[in-house]
Amino acid sequence: MRSIGEMARDGGLSVSALRFYDRAGVLVPAWVDPVSGYRWYEPEQLEEVRLLARLRRAGMPLADIRLVLAGWAGADTDLVRGLLQAHLRRLELGLSDARSEFSTLRALLDHRETDPMSSLHTATATARLSVPTPELAAALDTVRFAASTDAELPMLGGILFDVEGEELHLVATDRYRMAVARTRTAGNGGPRTQVVVPLPLADAMRALLTGEKPAQLEVDSDRVSLETGHRQTSGQTLGHEFPDYRRLVQLPSGRRAHVDTAAFRQALETGPVRVSETREQNGEPYDLSVLRVAENGTMILCDDGDDDQNNVAVNREFLLHALTAGARDELILELGAPTAPLAIRRPDDEGAFSLLMPVRLEN
Repeated sequence: MRSIGEMARDGGLSVSALRFYDRAGVLVPAWVDPVSGYRWYEPEQLEEVRLLARLRRAGMPLADIRLVLAGWAGADTDLVRGLLQAHLRRLELGLSDARSEFSTLRALLDHRETDPMSSLHTATATARLSVPTPELAAALDTVRFAASTDAELPMLGGILFDVEGEELHLVATDRYRMAVARTRTAGNGGPRTQVVVPLPLADAMRALLTGEKPAQLEVDSDRVSLETGHRQTSGQTLGHEFPDYRRLVQLPSGRRAHVDTAAFRQALETGPVRVSETREQNGEPYDLSVLRVAENGTMILCDDGDDDQNNVAVNREFLLHALTAGARDELILELGAPTAPLAIRRPDDEGAFSLLMPVRLEN
């Protein structure tokens, strides 16, 4: 017999994915310890695990995967070939449709780039301002976790510094989550200025923010510098425009739940999880926490069998990161529709918050 850990390691799936496929009746272990609940597999099941991993990477729906495994076990090659061919046709048709739409979008982008009146961009001017050191440090800590490390999207590989009036907003997003923070400033009398600070430079800036005296920040179109006392760091900004975050944070109001951060974190870490069947993180399906706000305003961490229409599923690891970045003993979680982002807010400062995109639950 092989343990679930061994099967995961040799088969190319995570332990949480194997648990999910057991609960879904797709790949059931040969024996489950009645006391500990630990799963054990026959050596012959390794072939099925590897097959399942390949089907997952190919994006096959769960219902079809179940049939393929059944046909594989019964040596029904006609069924298996038919299902594989049908899925391949769906992928080819989808790719053809996507190519057509992308061709149209590229033409529209070319038009926008050649027509100066087709879009408006925020003017970038030099700004010199004084920022409270503890506030800037806290703002960087609030948003850093949400920044992207995807080389395919360099415009998201930094933190937006948005200076307007006497406020500085910091924003980071990797598409699946977004974090926004703000701090007071003094000395800026110019127009609104925006630059994207690359993550290495943002981290170097954060390392200097250890004292109490105000930090001096200078921002222009292609360079940013920070001075604290006798220490300074500076560097080039990213030559990309950042998405209009103000549009992205306009959410319909939802139900709010005040949570004790430490207690809620413990509930997430030890409570029920599901596995995402629509997205992967580092090549693996990831754990989801399914949430709902009750009528009395309490947050419910839903069990596997709870399929209430108001449930919202989010990446559990991302939610844990957001709770840490919230940096408060109590936080407010706001849930709207199942398709709307989950908002994590501070009771004393709603200008600093995180958004997590929901993940569709498989039926």
